[in-house]
Amino acid sequence: MTLIVTGATGHLGRLVVENLLDRGVPAAEIVATGRSLDRLGELAERGVRTRVADYADPGSLRAAFAGAHRVLLVSGLDPVVRVQQHRNAIEAAREAGVELLAYTSIVNADTSTLRLAEDHQATEALLRDSGVPFVLLRNSWYLENWTAQLAAVLEHGTLLGSAGEGLVSAASRADYAAAAAAVLVTAGHAGRAYELGGDEPFTLAQLAAETAEHAGTPVHYTDLSAADHVRALVAQGLPQDFAEILADADQGLARGELRTDSGDLARLLGRPATTLGEAVAAAVRTVQHA
Repeated sequence: MTLIVTGATGHLGRLVVENLLDRGVPAAEIVATGRSLDRLGELAERGVRTRVADYADPGSLRAAFAGAHRVLLVSGLDPVVRVQQHRNAIEAAREAGVELLAYTSIVNADTSTLRLAEDHQATEALLRDSGVPFVLLRNSWYLENWTAQLAAVLEHGTLLGSAGEGLVSAASRADYAAAAAAVLVTAGHAGRAYELGGDEPFTLAQLAAETAEHAGTPVHYTDLSAADHVRALVAQGLPQDFAEILADADQGLARGELRTDSGDLARLLGRPATTLGEAVAAAVRTVQHA
């Protein structure tokens, strides 16, 4: 069986390849793809096949997907062209006759009003119309969205947001990757939509408290209006449009749109998801030993 992992030069795709190898999938059955073969060199040294796959280049996708049985389509990053890029990948998968196309969507895509959800909703519609057997991996927020910013949070003692008391079912990137790998190597997933998120939802105030506990220093959550949140993010150096998307996501978090009680992630993992405390403790150790 040939398993294609797109976006293997990125964090999630790379972790999926690593997880497949850890599961004992022969390296020769894995094809890691990305826009640059140079960035896939380490995987190639371990026996993983590597191919160029550029979502903007349909020809490269057809060549990359040739002979594929199952494909993981990691969603693109550029919101301006993302839907067309996904269309290119879905068409290439259809031409290749893949038996399963797994797509990383967003949690609660059916009902979400987040700006970030719009492209995922459009891509899910493309999949339904494509005739390609597919499975939706609807990921909630990543714990790394916050832990990656931990050094700045600890420096200022403040976690900024505009999510109010909303609960989020965030999970670690490694857990989402392990769930994707499980779908690629087991049967019975076609036609399913998995709502993926951590086992215990939390508020941003709880995140701040958890951070303070593990760091041994005061950390408070400051809840802003959406407009003030955008201004704060721009002041930190983020582009205006990206700041607006992040603030919009916090508004969705406040409405419960990034929460799921499905238990799908733990079932695919065969174990509990990584907890908030575990993720924060690891991030604090990294920051304190940097």
